Parts: sequence; C-alpha cells; structure tokens
Amino acid sequence: MINQLSANLFHLPIGQLCTLVRQHFPAHEYHFKKHAIVLKDADLNPVGSIRLPLHLVLNDDLSIITSEARVLYISMESGYATISLMRGGENMYHTSFGAYMTRKKQGFSQIKYLKKKGKSRAGSRVRLAETIEFFEKINLTLTDLLEKYTVDRLALNCNTTLIPYLYQSKVKCPFEKNDPRLYKIPVHIPQSNFTNLEAAIKKLKAPLLFYEEQYREVMEPLMASRN
Repeated sequence: MINQLSANLFHLPIGQLCTLVRQHFPAHEYHFKKHAIVLKDADLNPVGSIRLPLHLVLNDDLSIITSEARVLYISMESGYATISLMRGGENMYHTSFGAYMTRKKQGFSQIKYLKKKGKSRAGSRVRLAETIEFFEKINLTLTDLLEKYTVDRLALNCNTTLIPYLYQSKVKCPFEKNDPRLYKIPVHIPQSNFTNLEAAIKKLKAPLLFYEEQYREVMEPLMASRN
C-alpha cells in the first residue's frame, strides 16, 4: 500500500516480541504460509503485520518451537541459480549454477525465444540443451539435500515463467507446487548468486513491522523499547 510504513524490530529478542504481541494485540493471527503475524484491533480489523525471521518455528500461539530451523533457499533466473541450506544462522551448504540460456543480442532467454521462433538454429539447440541441463542440475541438487536433511522451509525466489520448467524437468522436482513449506522470498535479489542470496538471508533474520501511518500510535508498544 502507498502509505505503508515499516520498522525493523531487530532490537527485540523474539521471545519479548511475541510477549508484546500477545499483550497488546490479543486478536493477532499467525499465518504459516507468509510466516507473519497479522496484528488486529479489538474489532478484529487488521492494523499491521510482522514478517518473522525464517530461522524460527512457531506455534499458532506464538510459542517458539525452535530458533534453529533448517531452511533451503533457492534463487533462480535465466542462466543463474544458487542454493543454500541454513540451520539457524549457520550455512550448512551452498552451490551455484550457470548456463548459456540467453540470446546475447536480444537479451531474452531461450525459453522465451522457443515460443516465438522454434529451435532450428545451432545456437538455439545449444541454449535449449543447456536450459534442460540447468533445471536437471537444480533438481538433482535439491533431491540430494532433501534426502539427506529434513527441512522446515523451502524459500524460493524465481520468475513465474521458469516455474513450469522446474516441475517439468526429466529429473523430478523433489517437492510439489503446493508444498506447505514453500515460502516466497519477499526480498529483491538482483542476480541469483550466493553473495546476493546471502545478503537477502541476512535481511530476513530481522523481524519487520509493516503498518499504515494512521496506526503509528497503535504500534508504539512494539517500537518504544528500541535500544
């Protein structure tokens, strides 16, 4: 929303934050898919929300199950992909992939080009082969990781045009489109490499409060205890 404001709540230990929410917003609601707390007034009207750190696992009553959640981060775009497995604040694994998928002069991916022109030229066939291998490598890596580890969340950053190719790969994607663990990464990642993904993960470690200007005073109990 145009008037929406945000405030970083990193100054608050998560236990204290959850206590403040229960005290001042008793009608709150935890949304698992978005991993966010919806703050409501006495009439059950939403007045704001808190985006929670992914390394936390909570119950609906905001009691903390663990702060060492395993999260598998996946960031993809045409020709670039990076995968990272985190346990709490510890990076357990990361890798990156590259593929020749983009026509240099036109600047769009081979996937988009095939829909327009076909695949008769030699360059197109090379890019098509690399595109197929690109998704196969991603799914092989994801399969290996998910066979070895139980993860609490699958955090995904991916253009919607690439999603079908992830699931149509000859190497089956190890999770379904409707997997309840899936979480859309809400932070912009300029390019899918480990440096940028690591920066996004760092941003997601802090709780972030969202609210509109008209509710600034209502949010004061959450922001007043800043150090």
